[in-house]
Amino acid sequence: MYNNYGCYGGEMTKTYQYIIDKGITTDREYPYVGHDQACKSQGGAFKIKSFTSINGCNNLKNALNSRPISSITDGTNWFSYKSGILSKCGETANHAVLVVGYTKDYWIIKNSWGVQWGENGYIRLATGNTCKVCDYCAYPNV
Repeated sequence: MYNNYGCYGGEMTKTYQYIIDKGITTDREYPYVGHDQACKSQGGAFKIKSFTSINGCNNLKNALNSRPISSITDGTNWFSYKSGILSKCGETANHAVLVVGYTKDYWIIKNSWGVQWGENGYIRLATGNTCKVCDYCAYPNV
């Protein structure tokens, strides 16, 4: 069952709200398994105070100077990605990722498909709003 919180997929702002309301547990208590599954635990001791939504490429760059940023992108054409700078994407926000950095030429994105995919689990997207990377972004406030 899709619940918008991270088990069987998820959407980051609803996930952040869940962590505000119910908290999350530790990696040791609930280890990462690398595939969708039914939730095995509800909530935990660790909570965040709030989250901040941002949009626009300049705002994303500014926020990246102090933390990684969650983003919902168009990951439709990503399955065959091996390496290089991807510059052509669709326009449907359908895949949550973590933006971890940027250069003048590309965004550095950590994906959730494991280290065997892409560049050891990462993809580089051409600078600008490639794959809608700048449109739907957020980060937690602890």
